[in-house]
Amino acid sequence: MDNGSLEEWLHPPTGTEKLRDHVPKKLSLLQRLEIAIGVACALDYLHNHCEMPIVHCDLKPSNVLLDKELTGHVSDFGLARFLSQVTSNVSAIQSQTSSVGIRGTVGYAAPKYGMGSEVSTNGDVYSFGILLLEMFTGKGPTDNMFGDSLNLHNFVKMALPGIGIACSAESATDRLNNINDAASELHSIRNTFLG
Repeated sequence: MDNGSLEEWLHPPTGTEKLRDHVPKKLSLLQRLEIAIGVACALDYLHNHCEMPIVHCDLKPSNVLLDKELTGHVSDFGLARFLSQVTSNVSAIQSQTSSVGIRGTVGYAAPKYGMGSEVSTNGDVYSFGILLLEMFTGKGPTDNMFGDSLNLHNFVKMALPGIGIACSAESATDRLNNINDAASELHSIRNTFLG
């Protein structure tokens, strides 16, 4: 993609990593919002509009590619799983996760995956929530400032309650169940922002 990954825009190289001819990349608030909407719509399509629902299982900034208009595209389906129609919104077939362990990347994977739980669309909602928080705070979930009881979710919850919090709650019962709800909320925010 023309503009690389979202990771490169959120966390450009610094210090010794900085390239001589590297031009800093900056995203406006509206651009970040548009990228978030694009990712939410992509997940909505995978979860709710495919013949068999698909769970991405590894949503993170490096797996969001940006085209020349800075439209976000979800990439890297190496860990993706199809869900049976009967269990699509709650869980997947147990055998898909029984021998794999954590499904996704540390910091972005739903906490339940670390306990051997089954893959679900709700896990993607969690990853999307963490991605949103990172996009708007500039802090990654594994940032050095986090540890013990302070994580990205709690950090934002203390400072800005209600921003991305509904998607990134640790407990699946406290989290939005459907990415469509998040996409609708983001569309509403964009409409308000644009007046």
